[in-house]
Amino acid sequence: MTLPDTHNKTRFVAEYPINASPKILFPYLSTASGLARWFCDDVRYVEGQRFNFIWDRENHYAEIATQRLNKAVRFVFLDDRRQPIADANSLEFSLDYSEVTDEVYLRVVDYSPTVEAEEQQEMWESLVYKLREQVGG
Repeated sequence: MTLPDTHNKTRFVAEYPINASPKILFPYLSTASGLARWFCDDVRYVEGQRFNFIWDRENHYAEIATQRLNKAVRFVFLDDRRQPIADANSLEFSLDYSEVTDEVYLRVVDYSPTVEAEEQQEMWESLVYKLREQVGG
């Protein structure tokens, strides 16, 4: 589901079942080494809860805005000088467990510049496929 907003950004929200426990899955969502294995070309821990996400040799700095162990992490992207900006891009991963289906769901909330909804859906499906390969789920 993609909801347009007034700043040419969209809030993409999707849930994906993943056959792995939150304890196994969470480090892949919240650590530089875990994220580098599936999310982008490389991720480096900078300092003070800040990370450098590298795509196509370009640096994208972000800091952890909120984190709940084995439940959720939210990254807010910074400017080139690693400073907070208004209406910043953000990315949130949260894990939910369904006792009814005995499944873990990864919820992705991607707030970033607008791209075609189908393209964004395909990108996330591909990324989650890579994540599933890493965790065996």
